[in-house]
Amino acid sequence: MKPKIAIPAATLTEATNVINERNAPFAPRPIIEAVVKSGGVPIIFPSVQPDLAPEYLETFDGVVFAGGADVDPTFYGQEPHMNLGMTYRKRDLFEIALLKGAVQSGKAILGICRGMQLINIGLGGTVYQDLSENPDAHLKHVQGAPGNLPSHHIDVDLDSRLYKLIGKHPYINSRHHQAIDRVAPSLKVAARAQDLVVEALESSDSDQILAVQWHPENMYKHYRESQALFGDFIRRSAKVAAKRHHTDNQNN
Repeated sequence: MKPKIAIPAATLTEATNVINERNAPFAPRPIIEAVVKSGGVPIIFPSVQPDLAPEYLETFDGVVFAGGADVDPTFYGQEPHMNLGMTYRKRDLFEIALLKGAVQSGKAILGICRGMQLINIGLGGTVYQDLSENPDAHLKHVQGAPGNLPSHHIDVDLDSRLYKLIGKHPYINSRHHQAIDRVAPSLKVAARAQDLVVEALESSDSDQILAVQWHPENMYKHYRESQALFGDFIRRSAKVAAKRHHTDNQNN
C-alpha cells in the first residue's frame, strides 16, 4: 500500500463574499501533486484544536509541514518584531501538537520554508523574526525571479543525509524573510547559503526529519534535486507504513 501523507492546511483568512470559503482550509496544489507523483497518498488536515492532534496519528505515515504565515513568536519566548509578517496562532497550535505527536510516534517528517521554522520552534529552537536581525544575512532571500526557478546556491554539509540526495552546491529558489537562529537540540544544520543563513535542517541521530528553507514543490517537475527530496520523503514514509501494516497484521 502507498504511504498516507498528512498535509496540515493553511487557512483562507482573506475576506470573501462566498460564506463557504470563509476561513476555509487549503493546501498548496504543488505539494499535493509532488506527493502523488512520488508515490504517496495526500490527506489534508484542517487546523483544529490541538488536543485533537493525537487522534490523527494513526491515519498517516508521513507529514509535510508546508509554507505560509510566520509562526507566532510567543512560541519561542519573544514579542513581535516590527517586521514580523502575518501570523495565525490557531494553525501554529495545531501543527506544533501534530509535530510533537509525529516525532514521538516515529512518523516521517518533511518541512518546507515555514515548515522548517515551525519544526525548529516546536522542538525547542528559535528563528530570526526578520532577516534584518541576522548580522550575516546579505543575499536576496526573497527572489525577484519566478518562483519555479532557482535564484541562489547553497552549501550542503558533506556529513549530512541531504548531501547524498542533492549534492554539495545545488541551485535553489528562495522566498523567506525569516531564518533559523538557535537550532533545536535534536536537529543539526545540513546546509547554509553563502551568507551563512541556514537553508536546511535534519535529525541529528536518525532519518526521521528533513526540512528545507526553499520550495522544492515549485521545482520538482524539472529539477532533479527537488524530485530527490520528495522521493526520499516518500521512501521514509513507506518504511513507516510497512511497520504499521506489520503490526496490524500481528494484532489481527
